[in-house]
Amino acid sequence: MRARTRSVPAESRSFTETARRAQIVDCAIDTIAAVGFAKASVDRIAKRAGVSKGVITYHFPNKEEIVDAIVEKVVAAGRAHMEPRILAETSAAGRLRAYIESDLEFIDAHRKQLIALVEIAMSARRADGSLVIGPESLAGRTANLEELLRAGQRSGEFRRFNTRVMALTIIQAIDGVPPLLAREPDLDVKLHGRELATVFALATRKQSS
Repeated sequence: MRARTRSVPAESRSFTETARRAQIVDCAIDTIAAVGFAKASVDRIAKRAGVSKGVITYHFPNKEEIVDAIVEKVVAAGRAHMEPRILAETSAAGRLRAYIESDLEFIDAHRKQLIALVEIAMSARRADGSLVIGPESLAGRTANLEELLRAGQRSGEFRRFNTRVMALTIIQAIDGVPPLLAREPDLDVKLHGRELATVFALATRKQSS
């Protein structure tokens, strides 16, 4: 039988294939979180999944496809967790607090996934040498957060400030948590989230005259 050169499109997969792919992705996340991206070989992932390397490559012909599936899964899960919380708020200040706290809540509940995502962001590259999680990812997150901040300025809730600088600072503060968790597993992430939300509430609010 000729080996596949690319994975089967999602719409063509059977229930069994979909379940196996999900298992492989979860095992890949566990492996990357445990040993780092560089050491997370397909052989290691297969061993953790309790299957042969051939089973892995049947569903994911190369490590890059596994990585793409991890990124897609974690990003989609994070969006599904955060968006309802943010959209439920009626003020810009409430949405900013919900943005920060819900992001940290997601990190707290999905520690392995976020540690793996950080490993991928730092080390994973495509065949052409470009980063798997490149600058465009940060640009998209920054643009979305900037719009939230500008809405607060337009409504008069927030003071005047450079929205790009503020958005980048918020994102960097949040993104610093998963590496910290890797070193400090007992970190109180919920407390961290509340404090960060308060810091940026104070940093953005309009000063009373």
